Amino acid sequence: MAKGSTIFRYFWAFGCINNVLYVVILSAAADIVGPNLPKSLVLLVDILPSFIVKLTAPFFIHRIPYRSRIAILVVLSCVGMILVSGRKLGVCIAGIVLASLSSGLGEITFLQLTHYYEEASLNGWSSGTGGAGLLGSASYLLLTSILKIPIGLSLALFSILPLGFLLFYRLERVESLDYTEYTNIESPTIEEVQFQPDFERAEENWKLIFQHFRNTCNKLASLVKPYMVPLSTVYFFEYLINQGVSPTLLFPLDDEHSHPFFFHKYRDIYVTYGTLYQLGVFISRSSGSFVRIRRLYLLSVLQGVNLALTVTQSWFYVSHSVWPIMLLIFYEGLLGGASYVNTFMNIIDEVNPSEREFSLGAVSISDSFGTLLAAFAGIALEPKLCGHQVATGRPWCAVE
Repeated sequence: MAKGSTIFRYFWAFGCINNVLYVVILSAAADIVGPNLPKSLVLLVDILPSFIVKLTAPFFIHRIPYRSRIAILVVLSCVGMILVSGRKLGVCIAGIVLASLSSGLGEITFLQLTHYYEEASLNGWSSGTGGAGLLGSASYLLLTSILKIPIGLSLALFSILPLGFLLFYRLERVESLDYTEYTNIESPTIEEVQFQPDFERAEENWKLIFQHFRNTCNKLASLVKPYMVPLSTVYFFEYLINQGVSPTLLFPLDDEHSHPFFFHKYRDIYVTYGTLYQLGVFISRSSGSFVRIRRLYLLSVLQGVNLALTVTQSWFYVSHSVWPIMLLIFYEGLLGGASYVNTFMNIIDEVNPSEREFSLGAVSISDSFGTLLAAFAGIALEPKLCGHQVATGRPWCAVE
């Protein structure tokens, strides 16, 4: 087994690579759909395929060896980002779907692998996913807003990163769990199957499938209250802020109002919010070894307060300066990252080792579920907020 520091570095790289495309796509939402469509449309396409993978994975993922999963991740991610860089909306959506499938499969895969490498791998993975947010949003801000590289070329550059998944093959090989071990169901022997009539064999197979389904649902039910609900609500609140509210947290870009020097267009404000959010996520996701939070529902409440504050700002224009809002978005990222890392650290500590691999993969559905709900809510919320702003003399949300 490799040393802890080496495992940390490898899983940091895996977490960063797996999440960076997801972040880049969300950072580019304003460029993909323009000012006339809700940015939550991009979030919906970016999260729905990943959610479907995570929702169904507990019932089949044990059948796919880890080595095969890595090859699938590389292909899906590279092809997906090449399509996204094409800039035509239909082609972009197809690319986003492929990248989302890769993201969902990758999160399940590497979270399950942390069962074998334990705390060093989980800390590395969590920090790496936070690093992905910072790297993805900041580099997109640098390329498009500061260096002014064409958006299509900027997006295409990210298609190279998924090749880093190939580092997996330098780790000690870990085989997928087999069917009988995973479900605790004893399968019939080869001799018994050979001498069974076809209808008896089919009946036996259906019984096994039903038993596997029931056992899996029972395992999932035990994870809902302590881990899945708090993580889902945190992600619902924060992504509703990010994609439904923050596109309307705008300010006049003139000499009379203070703002960063690289705010040339209103889309630059949106991209900057994304970068600050991801900075907060990176810091808190990297804190798992130093700060532990057991009361996960507290993070849900605090994030709900942030949502209320940002909606109030969007509707009533309380602060006429962008700086307090930037600080609030950074704090929002801190809460989101803390919820993620502490949820999975608590699973490592509290769940029986025989159920830990399953639990780590299954609970990963929670963030996607919360994000998916936020996407649907944001599609309705952003136009409502923007329409109110235009009607009250703040037309910035409708301007490029």
